[in-house]
Amino acid sequence: MAYEITRDLPLKEIVIETPLAKCSTFELASEVVLIPVLRAGLGMVAGISHLIPTARIGHIGMYRDHETLLPNTYYSKFPENLPDAVVMVLDPMLATGGSSSAAISVLKAHGAKTIKLVCVVGAPEGIKKIEKDHPDVQIYLAGLDEKLNSNGYIVPGLGDAGDRLFGTK
Repeated sequence: MAYEITRDLPLKEIVIETPLAKCSTFELASEVVLIPVLRAGLGMVAGISHLIPTARIGHIGMYRDHETLLPNTYYSKFPENLPDAVVMVLDPMLATGGSSSAAISVLKAHGAKTIKLVCVVGAPEGIKKIEKDHPDVQIYLAGLDEKLNSNGYIVPGLGDAGDRLFGTK
């Protein structure tokens, strides 16, 4: 998935010195910032960081209130380069879209302009929410599931991504 989300990143041509000769090649022309939505988004950082080792990493802590289904922010810390970087919000589950949309709003308030939302599994309702609230944000999903249930969970889904990743309930 990391290759797909980086496919359109701008490149610049550079010349490097190999042990045998000079060589023309390319490197990223813009900085990349990864913003995992805590805690489940942490599971996506290592794979993308291996592909883009120069990526800076910020964090945003959000959770969805299980009764109101509304997002709550409890933590945020970002690098200063948000306005000039390609910012990738890492949120494994795009269910109602509320938390992802709120995270994107917080990032925009901190100056982020180029934002990609990277999820593992999503539901049509979440996609519609992001497209409505943030039509300028590209959405990347590894899989699109059928729907949300009455509790706002993705069906068939994966369960709670954070609990699965960290072995908690």
